[in-house]
Amino acid sequence: MINRAIFEEIKLLSNQYPVLALTGPRQSGKTTMLKTMFPDYKYITLENPDNREFAERDPKGFLNAYHEKVIFDEAQNTPTLFSYIQGIVDDSGKMGQFILSGLQNFQLMERISQSLAGRVAIFNLLPFENKEMKTANWLEDKAIDAIPKGFYPAIFERGADHDRYYANYISTYINRDVSQLMNIHDLRSFKTFVKLCALRTGSLLNLSDLARDTGISHTTARNWISILETSFIVYLLPPYYRNYGKRLVKSSKLYFYDTGLASHLIGIRKSKLTPTHPMWGQLFENMVLMELIKQNAHRNTSREFSFWRDSKGHEVDVLIEDEGTLHLYEIKASSTIQNKMFAGLDYFNNISEGENIAEKNLVYSGDEAQNRTDYQIIPWNQLELT
Repeated sequence: MINRAIFEEIKLLSNQYPVLALTGPRQSGKTTMLKTMFPDYKYITLENPDNREFAERDPKGFLNAYHEKVIFDEAQNTPTLFSYIQGIVDDSGKMGQFILSGLQNFQLMERISQSLAGRVAIFNLLPFENKEMKTANWLEDKAIDAIPKGFYPAIFERGADHDRYYANYISTYINRDVSQLMNIHDLRSFKTFVKLCALRTGSLLNLSDLARDTGISHTTARNWISILETSFIVYLLPPYYRNYGKRLVKSSKLYFYDTGLASHLIGIRKSKLTPTHPMWGQLFENMVLMELIKQNAHRNTSREFSFWRDSKGHEVDVLIEDEGTLHLYEIKASSTIQNKMFAGLDYFNNISEGENIAEKNLVYSGDEAQNRTDYQIIPWNQLELT
């Protein structure tokens, strides 16, 4: 196993908080990482029916047996434990006493906010970021080859065929996880809904259109998007809120946490992605955005992400707000730089009068970095949060 970028931050806060909580997509590597990082901890999976029954029927007895240096995996399955854990850590005063790992962050976070507020450090582990892939020599030289393979650890650690992997991932997610999250009777419509979301990668979220094309109600579409978002399948990028005297787009943009999954849903097989594919630009934008999101999550920096677009179509793909300053990113799938690519950055800079703009970056699919007077030109595989 390669060292994950989040490793040092978790180790640091394990000495400052009695409870750690780790969430993220299924098969993002949570269990493997925690077992490697904390080899002296007892590992208990609450997906095991015997463990779960013990914890639910006799939580005091269960925590008497496992009360120190223990990892509870799939912790959302036994939320009654959290209030008991609160009492234990308050009495002991020990740091790093419990580690909770789980899939559905909304279930886990709801219980944590109720029972463990102020006692827990929370982390999100997402699929591999570029630097992690480079360490193991797994990162493709070209973005067009990296996008369909995606970044899930199992594909690379097991040498799995990525097409088969994503087919199984989709089947497992729909048949197992969704049924736990919400009572969805029409799985066929839900599968269609997920595919239609993939075809809208990088586009403004329009729930009415999604509902119409799937043949479901607007309310159902909203609920299903919520399921996909809270289970780390899709990511909604909100619009930047400041007006600057212009009418702004108010809808979020829809992305997938992993481009391999999105590519599979779109129908791209055997890495057959080319620059002429109608989704090439959106998938490249998706990959770059998620690289920034992953770096932010794994470094636990809690920066705010958004995009900016006005009613006339002027746009900046990603704005990252950090302590009152803005970091702007324009994303272009081209492998060559043209002056017109800076138009969105320049327009935003002019109407905002450069207010609190720390840097303007253009990320592209080429391989040459450039430090220009007003911009940083960054190849997709050299992207680093500053």
